[in-house]
Amino acid sequence: MLVSLDLTGRPTLVVGGDAAAAAKARLLDESGSHVTVVTDAPDADVRAMATAGRVILAERSVQPCDVVGRAMVIVAVEDTETAERVVGWARAVHVTVNAVDRPALSDVAIPAMVRRGPIEVGIASGGAAPALARMIRSRIESILPDRIGEVAQFAARFRAAVKATVPAGRARRRLWDRVFQGDIAERILAGDESAAAERMIALINRPAEAVPAADARGVVHLVGAGPGDPELLTLKAQRLLQAADVIFYDSLVDARVLDLARRDATRVPVGKRKGAPGIGQAAIHGLMVEAATDGQRVVRLKGGDPFVFGRGGEEAAALEAAGIDVAVVPGITAALGCAASAGIPLTHRDHASAVTLLTGQAHDDEDVDPATLTAGDHTLVVYMGRSRAGALARRLMTAGVPTGLPVAIIENGTRPDQTVWTGTIATLPDLAANTGDGPALIVLGEVVRLTPAWTARTSAPSSPRIALPSHTRT
Repeated sequence: MLVSLDLTGRPTLVVGGDAAAAAKARLLDESGSHVTVVTDAPDADVRAMATAGRVILAERSVQPCDVVGRAMVIVAVEDTETAERVVGWARAVHVTVNAVDRPALSDVAIPAMVRRGPIEVGIASGGAAPALARMIRSRIESILPDRIGEVAQFAARFRAAVKATVPAGRARRRLWDRVFQGDIAERILAGDESAAAERMIALINRPAEAVPAADARGVVHLVGAGPGDPELLTLKAQRLLQAADVIFYDSLVDARVLDLARRDATRVPVGKRKGAPGIGQAAIHGLMVEAATDGQRVVRLKGGDPFVFGRGGEEAAALEAAGIDVAVVPGITAALGCAASAGIPLTHRDHASAVTLLTGQAHDDEDVDPATLTAGDHTLVVYMGRSRAGALARRLMTAGVPTGLPVAIIENGTRPDQTVWTGTIATLPDLAANTGDGPALIVLGEVVRLTPAWTARTSAPSSPRIALPSHTRT
């Protein structure tokens, strides 16, 4: 059981002078207590804290009188006999004691802490695995917004007003749910506290049940899901998935990304694949407007980046025209994620000083003339171009591109079943015909020679298909 102890302004003691002692002294200092460190061998970190006035350093051996009057004593020494002796002194005068890495000698366990202003998260293992608790702490730190403490402080400023105007019970709970799970918290996290305060005042002045539907509208987040690997999502994308009421997702979004969403969120597939029936773009706009108008928190989850061949600009314009607030969360576009996973540097001092991203599917099914993009040391990356690979190769060669220009097709990039096919522009049509039906990206340029798949191909030219794992996972 975790219990929070208020040490503000109270005297505490740390016995020891190594890195563990410094970490505990820093924790106590951050709690607001007056910290004394007693050790005859302080390390540089402990000395630095003493020089900065954060702790009082006594360079000597610990004495029984040191523990008297302390709110807490932490013993961080390697010597078991010394640890047992100090613990005995503390218990004799009824002072709470913690012996680092010695749960049997400790009255309390000090959890690994995550702090964001007044928000504190403690992770304890009961002394069984402190290193595991620290690892979990780092994971929580990575997903907890930096400004979540500001959200708590914002709420504290309005608590009295809410208590005075909104009845206790369900109505008050609903109001705070709207604050923390809606656009007010989002505005604070974005650094716009003045706008958040205006919305909060309006919310307090009218009971939650009486707020007009126009004011209860949600916000739509256009979120980039990256090329596939869920570990490539941004922290903000993960947070929004956890908060979303409804998620409209493309067919190219990996199922593992959807697994990060809240369990009770409504998931609506709106993807379109070439040659298969799908919902029209206007219908997608309508669904998002309807959900946001109902006050739902909406995530439009798009493969790659919403603004790179993702029609995110069209969707943002449609939502804004309907009076819906829109926020865009960028994702790793396929050109960057897949090329990196395949070991292809898109630029290289010896091979390419520029990159052009091209879609194989024009806006109105018009063909695209890429001939002007092939001059000089250039890398060309083609999205959604597998079905037109033959036409692309012919156009480039007609424009004077050497038939031996290296090309790669990356299928299911960044995913466990990623496959990299390499060849030349002359063999590109055959390569495209031999790939599977997973999402594919075509890379053309001298940089392709740098991928391990090219090396494997040149040593075994009869087998252009090279399966590569996605980036190393921890």
